[in-house]
Amino acid sequence: MKINSRINDLFSRVAIALLLIMLMIGCSKTDEVKMKSPDGNVEVEFLLKKDGSPNYLVMYKGSKIIDTSSLGFEFRDMPPIKDNLVIDNVEVSNISEIWQMVWGEQSEVENNYQEVKINLAEKNESDRLMNVIFKIYNDGIGFRYEFPEQKNMNDIVIMDENTQFKLTGDHKVWWIPGDWDIYEHLYKTTLLSELKVNVTDFDNQLAQTYIPYNAVNTPVTMKTDDGLYLSFHEANLTNYSGMTLLVDNEKFMLQSELVGSADESKVKITTPFVTPWRTIQIGEKAGDLIESKLIVNLNEPNKLEDISWIQPMKYTGIWWDMHVGRMSASWDYNSGNHAATTEYTKQMIDFAASNNLMGVLVEGWNTGWEDWTSAEREGIFDFVTPYPDYDLEEVVRYAKSKGVEMIMHHETSAAVTTYEQQLDTAYSLMKRLGIHAVKTGYVGTIIPKGEYHHGQFMVNHYRKVLLHAAEHQVMVNAHEPIKATGIRRTYPNAIAREGLRGQEFNAWSADGGNPPEHLTIVPFTRMLAGPIDFTPGIFDIKIKYRENNQVNTTIAHQLALYVVIYSPLQMAPDLIENYEGHPAFQFIRDVGIDWSETKVLNGEIGDYVTIVRKEKGTDNWFLGSVADENGKSMEIDLSFLDADKKYNATIYKDADDAHWNDNPTAYVIENKVLTSEDKLSLNLVPGGGCAVSFFPVK
Repeated sequence: MKINSRINDLFSRVAIALLLIMLMIGCSKTDEVKMKSPDGNVEVEFLLKKDGSPNYLVMYKGSKIIDTSSLGFEFRDMPPIKDNLVIDNVEVSNISEIWQMVWGEQSEVENNYQEVKINLAEKNESDRLMNVIFKIYNDGIGFRYEFPEQKNMNDIVIMDENTQFKLTGDHKVWWIPGDWDIYEHLYKTTLLSELKVNVTDFDNQLAQTYIPYNAVNTPVTMKTDDGLYLSFHEANLTNYSGMTLLVDNEKFMLQSELVGSADESKVKITTPFVTPWRTIQIGEKAGDLIESKLIVNLNEPNKLEDISWIQPMKYTGIWWDMHVGRMSASWDYNSGNHAATTEYTKQMIDFAASNNLMGVLVEGWNTGWEDWTSAEREGIFDFVTPYPDYDLEEVVRYAKSKGVEMIMHHETSAAVTTYEQQLDTAYSLMKRLGIHAVKTGYVGTIIPKGEYHHGQFMVNHYRKVLLHAAEHQVMVNAHEPIKATGIRRTYPNAIAREGLRGQEFNAWSADGGNPPEHLTIVPFTRMLAGPIDFTPGIFDIKIKYRENNQVNTTIAHQLALYVVIYSPLQMAPDLIENYEGHPAFQFIRDVGIDWSETKVLNGEIGDYVTIVRKEKGTDNWFLGSVADENGKSMEIDLSFLDADKKYNATIYKDADDAHWNDNPTAYVIENKVLTSEDKLSLNLVPGGGCAVSFFPVK
């Protein structure tokens, strides 16, 4: 039997080898390559047209989802690469592996795909080489360009990358504009044919906003008439400009539009190099997009040897005080209104220690806040010198005595040179004090002038900071960041980032804050890129310090966000006085932050979503469900629970008369014993939600 098994295995290997040889022979004759996902549902065809121009198309279960779309580049002082190409070679491999997440939505990730590398060569005097690499997964595809070292291409300037995505219909789209500086816009919902980026339609409260084209930022998510869900993004954005997608409404076409720089170029680079992956996630249900791990799978494995200092945590801190105008970030000896004092920070530390919050963030601790929004911002901030009323050394000592981690804050005001000049001293101080987390900020127009937050210059800066932080054992929570593209797999100290319209807009924006539907869209768009530091958990919904502002959800909705909006850093951001003695705060004390399993139970983009997560290292499950302004009633099947256990379920739900605007703080807490055979009825009011903790009965 062993001999027969070996013979069968040998025949299988020979058959596969012959198949690959036939594929490569066929490619050279027909100028086309076909490839499929492991389950056979996703099929990609690469082809050269008669003029030698490279194109591709994508099928799902036999139906075309991306029609024939062209690929190519334009350069400075060099002819474009767009045609006159031949297929020189094809390399095929099949990969199936499981890797462990350092932290994340689940413990293990399946990485199963077919990879096809197509070597292209020009058939003219330039004789340049360009490879296109595809990875086809069950949940979508990624493809990138590779430029090998070659005599006719060395130092090059990319003026445009012309990657097309030709859609097959007038899909429903959830999108934000292709802003070169911020992602802090409300999502719009339109048909593709109606997608028009009019700058005046968007808030211009942040000075760095720059929207030059009728383009959208990624991830951009769509639903076809057939009910298929698609999301377009990029993975492993390294030494390259961020990609927006230019929209052709009439042709239903998206085309890459890279973020530029002062000299109008997009990328300056030297061969050999690879571009980021261009990604298309595919799902039959909206929740399939959330469960997809395509983006992290397209990044390299963890490169950090010692990861013992990387710890997900819940935290509180001095932050919301400034946004609601209760206290100030800047120091004035006579005002007595400075938030970041030694005394107030110790109160925060005591509160954290008493409530299962492992960290405390302090903003406004260092000199420079008086002039941080001025035009001349270079040299304003000092990242090692505290204000006179903040004793950094004493605060750190006190926190350690209470078992609490301090989180450093570095607001750069987008003065990049100033920050880079102080990286060594600032991070060396953190290492000496044993501080392992920093929140960075880049509010304002980038200095030097002509660079943008999402261009190659800043992509490289963000990576420089991340690597520098890793050398000093520091996790980075970046605000005003470059988009997340899965680099957290390679450098797991990229612990979180903002990159969306966050909670603070509810405190001071003039447009009424984030509408109830906002956080029913974000899980299917921005969250597909990676973890979000959104700062849920505001209990003072009507914000007593801001007469004209409020949070446009119920309290139960705010609790549910700790499960719905994924981040390994989760803040309890409200003022201590709003949490103390509040029964609903128990959910924030209890909820996990690092997960072994995640399941999306239901959801429709912009309407509602329900997610459950199992806490890593325990048998505890947590459920979060949120609804838009229309509310949602549903029945939840609890079959995700372990079959051999009973659970004490604590249910934090909207009261019957709750409403995001009229009665947002009305909620009910129920306790039940439930099993995997039970069902749970939820009634989410308009702008409402439900949060549930499931603890095994001992």
